[in-house]
Amino acid sequence: MPLKRTEAIVLRSFEVGEQDKIVIFFSRKKGVLHGIAKGARKFNNRFGSSLEPFSYVDVQYYEKEKKELLTLNSCDLKESFFHLQSNYGIACLLAYIAELVENFFPPRHGDEILWRLIYALLLSLDQGQNPTWIGAYFEGWLAKLTGFLPDFQRCKSCGKRITSEAWLSLRRDGVLCPSCVTNKTQSVPLIMKDFILYIKKNPPSVNPPPALMAQLKEIRKTLQDILVFHLEKVPKTLSYQRNNLEEPNKKTSLKTGS
Repeated sequence: MPLKRTEAIVLRSFEVGEQDKIVIFFSRKKGVLHGIAKGARKFNNRFGSSLEPFSYVDVQYYEKEKKELLTLNSCDLKESFFHLQSNYGIACLLAYIAELVENFFPPRHGDEILWRLIYALLLSLDQGQNPTWIGAYFEGWLAKLTGFLPDFQRCKSCGKRITSEAWLSLRRDGVLCPSCVTNKTQSVPLIMKDFILYIKKNPPSVNPPPALMAQLKEIRKTLQDILVFHLEKVPKTLSYQRNNLEEPNKKTSLKTGS
């Protein structure tokens, strides 16, 4: 079997057997990959700290035909973001990002834009960007990349431009104006249009205007409703995002002890 290699970001890993680990990567070339790292739990194993979540690595592996599980030969650490896990809010956000990537993108479905997005988000968090903003930025781009992002500028029914209140119609993949809506349970913040335009033009490292930061909870709630509807299940990691969103200018740190 020929030895192959790819750049990747570790999404998560878990123990299997007595000495091994299963590792889920997001590869730059092939998207989500599942591999087994034999002997990864041994003392002084050859993988070291390269299998920690959201490590940027260079992976060498063997691939058997018709087998989903790769065999990892080596995993060289290019850049570590492990220190971000010491912030509880960021750790929960990264677990949420990993779960959505795994669920929305099938194995071996390469997506260069998504790979660059994840890497840019990690760099921004490392530079101190607000985690709540990063969460909204990721959700907006994920909805766009999966094709589930509605047109927030026009009514899905009559086609008129949205200039005031609007309501989300998940089943129709769009928003409805006051003249067309019959169910007003899911209102859409008017600023959604500005948010989508902003994330298309600006990297996540750029601080957003105060008007967007002030309505992040409403923005994220709308995006999360869209993603959950199309995923057809509630992600396990979503509860933190919905129930414990940080205030826009407040940071969350890991508390230890009782």
